[in-house]
Amino acid sequence: MAAEQTEVSENTAVRVALWRAMHVQVDPPPHVLEDEIGLRLVAPDRDWRRRPDMDPHGTGPFRAAIVARARFIEDLVVEQVDSGVGQYVVLGAGLDTFAQRRPEIASRIKVFEVDQPGPQAWKRQRLIETGYGIPDWLRLVPVDFETNENWWDQLCAADFDPGKPAIVASTGVTLYLTKDTNAATLRQLAALAPGSTVAMTFLLPTELLADADRSGLQTSQKGASASGTPFISFYAPDEMLALARESGFQSVRHISGSSLADRYFADRTDGLRPSTGEDVLIATT
Repeated sequence: MAAEQTEVSENTAVRVALWRAMHVQVDPPPHVLEDEIGLRLVAPDRDWRRRPDMDPHGTGPFRAAIVARARFIEDLVVEQVDSGVGQYVVLGAGLDTFAQRRPEIASRIKVFEVDQPGPQAWKRQRLIETGYGIPDWLRLVPVDFETNENWWDQLCAADFDPGKPAIVASTGVTLYLTKDTNAATLRQLAALAPGSTVAMTFLLPTELLADADRSGLQTSQKGASASGTPFISFYAPDEMLALARESGFQSVRHISGSSLADRYFADRTDGLRPSTGEDVLIATT
């Protein structure tokens, strides 16, 4: 498992999990999202907060954006479950911890986490080692995207019912995939049962970012390229909405990152605000 641990320890999922924990440990309350479970799973060295990408001041806008999108997705999932939807799919789950943090909601439905086999095997092992375990309602669905393994077939084989409504979340994924792959994913998701909802984040082109955030995006791009996971796809909101309509969704809407800032950070007195650059598509069948 050592190879898988090395792979996981260096990837974006770990950075996101540590930023969520930093929000709790560094930023004053009220906290937009309280999530230190990912930190427990990763179990980094004691000096993890001294990492350059964990600088409390320099990374504030980024961790704020991460917790804002996570909170928005979580609120959406709770809303959908309360309205009767019984299946939740997380595409590119990484170190998502909804199942562990919100078992009172998750245990009422089936939760499917879709991810690469190596990182997911490591996560499975850490969930067991830390005492969270794998409850019957949580399905870890390994899919080898590099060999073009069909994620839909694997999902259905894990007891997903395509004939029943679902909510599907895909955050921080589209930027790493080609536009053809993203289009194919949306076409597949548009075939979900009526009453299903898809929430998918996408990265804006540099020219659409606030001036203050452009240098941060460029730094992130350089780091991603250096680590072998370059940012590939960017979308203007109108382009993403058009793509979702063409894919067959009945209704589509755009949620801007600035609207999430207004929703979750408006009354803060510490000046913490999310960076701009990542927006959300909400599409329903």
